[in-house]
Amino acid sequence: MSRPFWETKQLSELTSEEWESLCDGCGKCCLLKLEDEDTGEVAYTRLHCRLFDPETCRCSDYEHRKQKVPDCIILTPQSVSDLKWMPKSCAYRRINEGRGLADWHHLVCGDRNRIHEKGHSVLGRTVSEDSVLEEDQINWIIDWEGNPPD
Repeated sequence: MSRPFWETKQLSELTSEEWESLCDGCGKCCLLKLEDEDTGEVAYTRLHCRLFDPETCRCSDYEHRKQKVPDCIILTPQSVSDLKWMPKSCAYRRINEGRGLADWHHLVCGDRNRIHEKGHSVLGRTVSEDSVLEEDQINWIIDWEGNPPD
């Protein structure tokens, strides 16, 4: 029996279908993050991007997200190692670091809802960035036992 693609390929070798299938749907990358200008430290907030669908933990306009949200970071095999703010549980980060996929990842367990059942997603824990004034965003900083979240 052959090993799954995420165990045999580097991120740069994945097809676009394989790349997209790695996303576990946690939604953590779609949270608004604030960077301390002095230290460069990044803090997550409970505020999600205006395109984020909080009921599905998915982007509501994935194909056009960069046009509609210019600050949206498009994850690539080249950028994964540079984005230190990515959650430690992120499949792209885990594969890049040689840690394999978590047991609750849908490609391992066969269930896309397992991530939500195990509490590894932001499902039910966020509000839209549009509902909070910019000067109040700092009040929405969260810490999941360490930033970035696991």
